Amino acid sequence: MLDKILIIDFGSQYTQLIARRVRELNVYCEIHPFNKSNEVALDSFIGVILSGSPCSVLDEEAPDVALEVFGNLPLLGVCYGAQLLAKKMGGKVAKSAHREYGRANLNQVKDVTDLLSQVNVGSTVWMSHGDTIVELPEVFEQIASTENIPVAAFKWKDRPVYGIQFHPEVTHSEQGKQLIENFIVKICGASQSWTSDLFAESTIAKLKEKIGNDKVVMGLSGGVDSSVAAVLIDKAIGENLYCIFVDNGLLRKNEFEEVLTSYKGLGLNVKGVDAKSLFYDALEGLEEPEAKRKAIGRVFIDVFEQEAKKIKNVKWLGQGTIYPDVIESVSVNGTSVTIKSHHNVGGLPEKMNLKVLEPLNTLFKDEVRKVGATLDISKEILGRHPFPGPGLGIRILGSINAEKVRILQEVDHIFIQGLKDEGLYHQVWQAGAMLLPVQSVGVMGDERTYEQVVALRAVSSLDGMTADWCYLPYEFLGRMSNHIINKVKGVNRVVYDISSKPPATIEWE
Repeated sequence: MLDKILIIDFGSQYTQLIARRVRELNVYCEIHPFNKSNEVALDSFIGVILSGSPCSVLDEEAPDVALEVFGNLPLLGVCYGAQLLAKKMGGKVAKSAHREYGRANLNQVKDVTDLLSQVNVGSTVWMSHGDTIVELPEVFEQIASTENIPVAAFKWKDRPVYGIQFHPEVTHSEQGKQLIENFIVKICGASQSWTSDLFAESTIAKLKEKIGNDKVVMGLSGGVDSSVAAVLIDKAIGENLYCIFVDNGLLRKNEFEEVLTSYKGLGLNVKGVDAKSLFYDALEGLEEPEAKRKAIGRVFIDVFEQEAKKIKNVKWLGQGTIYPDVIESVSVNGTSVTIKSHHNVGGLPEKMNLKVLEPLNTLFKDEVRKVGATLDISKEILGRHPFPGPGLGIRILGSINAEKVRILQEVDHIFIQGLKDEGLYHQVWQAGAMLLPVQSVGVMGDERTYEQVVALRAVSSLDGMTADWCYLPYEFLGRMSNHIINKVKGVNRVVYDISSKPPATIEWE
């Protein structure tokens, strides 16, 4: 039986990061919202982590969970989770004199054989909280402190229950990974047996059993997620998988032909559909970002449905949904608005009476790539940057037409090829160009010009939840600007976007 860790989510921005750190130890884990904890089958888990939260345990409607539901399982409370443990057991939590955010150093470490084994005095930890544990209940003992926080970590004297006021999951906590490993491996006893090979093997076996002789239809995008999902399903059912790749006229230059070729090289049963004119017609006159997204999504569903109906007796719809999509589609607070729907082709399953198949919905992006490598998918596909579903439709600000698409495709091609030629492509998580709805005055030769402005964008990130702009060499950016202006008719100015997420987003629309 697979060892599993349960992470209770109280709404922290770092919850997914906790899960990633556990997975990096080759231990499987699942995130469940606090208000659904009583629905989790706890007999399949060997330990529990209580996440942080943007809320205060002092709030009247603070997120809560009944500790008794976890029985005698090892518990680790992180920040809010630690404060909740202390408060519920009779301790005292109060507002901090000053909100503590950023680096701190452990100036005392008592526990050197258990949770804090190999965590040194002086070790840097990351704080992010507005409350402080000022008094521990009798059943707990303090095991670490910082200059400003007397109770930076504590443990239950005779049970495997621990609390830490800092965030070990962020890289700023120097020995945070060691602490998490101590809890997961030493205290919970996880076997560290969850690997990409095991996942691929077990998933293919489950798909064979689940699908049987049924037919599956799947829309491919050329991206990592849908490609890996398709190969997994193909290895399970072979030619009973029917793949459809739609050219919406908003792909990168030559992408339709190149991706079709790569898919056929993988042995996938794939059909390419040229639907550019349908998308351009639907987008005519639309400028508002959400209106464009909806138009693109609506036409895609119409085209996909039309093609899928040509296949007789299809029972399943395959999708490349990954774990962050699933997490973001589940509300942490009972009354809050869901962040986004995770179905890639929303409405289709119900409309066509299809069952949904999501073989990657427990994996993070980096894990999907590892599984893809296990399946011998080419580095060209696995190393591709993420590309938005609406494609260049949300990188052309304002209205869209074929000429604007041509301009942006040429600009994007020069930029992406430049990154590859100079060995920078794999140092960047995502890159692309934006066509701005402004024109600027320029001089080309002896003539005055009044042409388009494009913005180049390159970011570093782990999973797209947060991102920082990339410090590309000035010389490289200078060459890219020169090549673009000289080679792309209609562009006379290039700028570079140096905004991080948050407060900006990766895409401009």
